[in-house]
Amino acid sequence: MPLFSFALRVYWEDTDAGGVVFYANHLKFFERARTEWLRTLGVGQERLRHEEGAIFIVSETTTRYLLPARLDDLLDVSVELQQLGQASLVVAQQCRRAGQVLAKGTIRIGCVDAGTFRPRRIPKTILERLA
Repeated sequence: MPLFSFALRVYWEDTDAGGVVFYANHLKFFERARTEWLRTLGVGQERLRHEEGAIFIVSETTTRYLLPARLDDLLDVSVELQQLGQASLVVAQQCRRAGQVLAKGTIRIGCVDAGTFRPRRIPKTILERLA
């Protein structure tokens, strides 16, 4: 599957008092990019919940911060599928500014039942789109 990229701008709300992106906000940037990646594959999170009774949750994350992102930076956040299982997937993500990697992470996403939050298989139609 090709690398997916999502552009976003750093706003005041994303930064600390020094104008540097607060470290935890990189996880928000990664989340936005994954949501848009799924959307381009025809997987709407709200539709997944209502029609399939399933939701995706983050079950594990590792993030490495290399350089600061700052107020007004235009960032490119990538998503690359690394592993696809029956009930989970692993993606590699990077946050770049002008091609330079600022942060990178690996995120494990699990599929759970929307009512019980118990693990369940990823719906077949979605597995087919991700494969």
